[in-house]
Amino acid sequence: MTKGLAALLVLLTPTSLCLQAQKRPVDYVNTFLGTAPLTNPADIGFTPPWRVWAGLVFPGASVPNAMVQLSPVTRFGSGAGYEYENRQIYAFAHTNKGHWNLCNIPLLPVSGDVNPDDFASNFSHKQESAHPGYYQVYLERYGINAELTSTLRTGYHRYTYTDNSRPKKLIVNLAVSNERIRDWKFEQDGDNAFKGYQIASEKVFFYALSNYKIAGIERLKGAKAELPVVDFADGVRPVEIKIGLSFVSTANAKENLERELGNKSFETVKANASAAWEALLSKIQVSGGTQRQKELFYSCLYRSFLWPALRSDVNGDYTDVKGGVVKGAFEYYTLPSLWDDYRNKLVLLGMISPDVTVDVIRSLIDRGEKTGFIPTFFHGDHASAFIAGSYLRGLRGYDIKSAYNLLLRNATLEGGTRPYISEYMDKGYISDPDIPDPVVETKGKAGVTKTLEYAYDDYSVALLAKELGDQTNYDMFMKRSKNYKNMFDPSTELMRGRLDNGDWVKNFNPEYPYYEYMYREANAWQSSFFAPHDTEGLIGLYKSKADFEQHLDSLFTISWNPNYIAENINSFIGQYCQGNQPDHGFAYLYYFVGKQAKSQAILNKIMSRFYGMGDDGLALSGMDDAGEMSSWYVFNAIGLYPYSPADPKYIVSVPLFQRTTFRLNEGKTLTILKKNSGERITNITYGGQEIEGYFVNHSDIEAGKELVITTN
Repeated sequence: MTKGLAALLVLLTPTSLCLQAQKRPVDYVNTFLGTAPLTNPADIGFTPPWRVWAGLVFPGASVPNAMVQLSPVTRFGSGAGYEYENRQIYAFAHTNKGHWNLCNIPLLPVSGDVNPDDFASNFSHKQESAHPGYYQVYLERYGINAELTSTLRTGYHRYTYTDNSRPKKLIVNLAVSNERIRDWKFEQDGDNAFKGYQIASEKVFFYALSNYKIAGIERLKGAKAELPVVDFADGVRPVEIKIGLSFVSTANAKENLERELGNKSFETVKANASAAWEALLSKIQVSGGTQRQKELFYSCLYRSFLWPALRSDVNGDYTDVKGGVVKGAFEYYTLPSLWDDYRNKLVLLGMISPDVTVDVIRSLIDRGEKTGFIPTFFHGDHASAFIAGSYLRGLRGYDIKSAYNLLLRNATLEGGTRPYISEYMDKGYISDPDIPDPVVETKGKAGVTKTLEYAYDDYSVALLAKELGDQTNYDMFMKRSKNYKNMFDPSTELMRGRLDNGDWVKNFNPEYPYYEYMYREANAWQSSFFAPHDTEGLIGLYKSKADFEQHLDSLFTISWNPNYIAENINSFIGQYCQGNQPDHGFAYLYYFVGKQAKSQAILNKIMSRFYGMGDDGLALSGMDDAGEMSSWYVFNAIGLYPYSPADPKYIVSVPLFQRTTFRLNEGKTLTILKKNSGERITNITYGGQEIEGYFVNHSDIEAGKELVITTN
């Protein structure tokens, strides 16, 4: 035995071997979480006539908040293009979100002759794998092992053919995406490259470079559209395709490709993508939980950082909201999924990726300055909560006065972000029509939801007004923030629709869900406790705290009627719906009546029951909505939650893990310790000082001390 080997064996003690075997955060991530269906009516709440929304996420390769999400498509027109139960792959597309859109620039490697109407390949999950920044699958029909990795603006394909005697080809199926295609273009560019664009809701340009010479381009006529097919020259090495994307031009797509990929190897790009994820995920380290809890935690943390997506090129160019090309001084991002993720995900984004968050806000301001209003997503005006909360948490680097003035316009002018704002300002509520026999799909104003949300948005603007010294508007918006009370019906002690004349909507069933009649994607139970800015005022509407608690008990115990079927409302605890966002803050309400342990019992039930569901343990209870559902799990697993995201503070709950270390933006580390394993919190200390109540301020946790949560 040599001296060097002997020394090495001495160093490799059992302890050191154990340390070496420890997983990194990135190794816990399962990118397939959220791709599988929910099929059990007991989990869903009813017998579904269609595939239940159970995640709607993609398993493919991406780096954090990137332009490119390179992922397999098993069914165009599905939420994210990939459904775990499917057994055929139609393409590898380069953009994704999980909202039935994108899936642009679909490519598929093939061999031999191509049938333009039938070219999908079977695959098996046994020959499929994925890791943050990497995806692999064996295409059985063609005998091709396909591997994908990516950078911010580029995708990298590697196709290993098992039979090199058959012609190697690439289908470029620009006639399809998850959206209706309005136009497309494809052309060869020299011996080894091709380029073009695809127009759906956006115009996406691409420039691709192959390690094989292009022998020719076939244009096959299918039943529905023309299908470009690239024929490669003969060879035995794997086919590699490097492709750059741009939302500005093919020239920019080429520049993105050259500057981000250049001569880098597939393995180098794959390793860099994994390292980027490890750097992000390792900002939160957890210990003491089960293996499964860690897998769910880091998978959810990963899923929280895929959207918003980058839209500016390496040279700074981006296409603005008016269609003009602008060279920006910041990175331009897509609109956040504000109705969903303002509740928690955008707070988490600010805590872990402040530079991205600042640029997302700058992108919102850019849109607002060119249209007159800061846009929203889907419903409400929740850029107000996002921007106010970010500013109050100390994020700077954007024009807060411009943002504030735009938010004032949002909150006071008709024709912008807030529909029916004139009625809201005049009456203090938004009315709905009285419809004798409404159904789930009945159209109305969603007046209850709008009134409740506008009231919270008013509060958010008020916080910003106060911080900026605008006392007049602070007073006005704080008064308006109480408008939620105008929807409270004392006879039912629930929030109820009102008619234009002030009367209550007569046909009222609090358990029946609507898409936009009185309530937005909810029923009365799932809407009636939303006042995170004034929970004490909400409780004051009831006869007593005991009466309020009884109504909360009813929320979580009245059984869901299995005959009430709405496509995106499923997975219940009583009337509470974890499968959609509107009531995601309601479990904490027991804190405000002195029953914190009842809240924790519900939080624990949600975390253990509604994440990793189904036969394969890969389903979520509802649509992940650009990371909102995932972020909900992340916050509750570490014992902090932004109960009111506009406020720079967090409600403390019992963590899943014994110890959590959270590396904060200023280089300091917050440590969260759980003592004992009960559901009732008996004591909270921060930096050795006891905290009164259950909230901890953002400014305090930034000091990087120990938060100790003692339970029994």
